This record gives sequence, C-alpha cells and structure tokens, in this order.
Amino acid sequence: MRIGELAHRTGVSRRALRYYEEQGLLVPQRTSNGYRAYGDDAPMVVRHITTLLRLGFNSETTRSLLPCTSGPVPEFSMCDKQRSRFEDKRAELDAQLRDLAQQRDALAQYLD
Repeated sequence: MRIGELAHRTGVSRRALRYYEEQGLLVPQRTSNGYRAYGDDAPMVVRHITTLLRLGFNSETTRSLLPCTSGPVPEFSMCDKQRSRFEDKRAELDAQLRDLAQQRDALAQYLD
C-alpha cells in the first residue's frame, strides 16, 4: 500500500509516517519509480509506534522496543531490559506528577 492509504487507514498524517521512516521506526519498500510501498502489517506497526510514543518513549527507545511488540493492541514480550525501560518511564512520570502537584499547590496559594 502507498503512504496515502496507510495514512487513511491509521489516521496518522503522511508527514508523521515520513518522520517514522526517518527515525527508522517504519521501513517501507521502494517501488521502481521511487514510491513508498508498505506491507500488509504496516497499520499494525504504526499502531505499535503511536502507542509507544503516546506512552512517552522517544524515537530511539521506541525503535528498540518495537521488536518486542506483537498483536493489534499491542502486546509486549517483556525481557528484563524492556521491563526496566517501562519501569523507568513510570518512575519518570511519577516524578513529573509530584512536581506538577507542587506547582499546582503553589499556584493555588496565590489564588486563595
């Protein structure tokens, strides 16, 4: 399938799909005339990419985690390294939540 069809099927912009390709997250074939040609599994791969990015992982970490994904949801086959990355991300988010709560509380003092 071509990039327009993949964009339509996944709801991801063509620009984002090109970015995924630049980052090594999505690897299309090239036709003889230079067009991108995506395999039948591309929509599922894009779902995995968007899920990992939405979880807050950067492109480099997403690229390393993609081989551990499977299924349409996606599901993750966790080895120790991947589990550690998920746990680190959760700890990072917990710290951000604590910082935000402190900022909110400090702001509330000025409003009260």
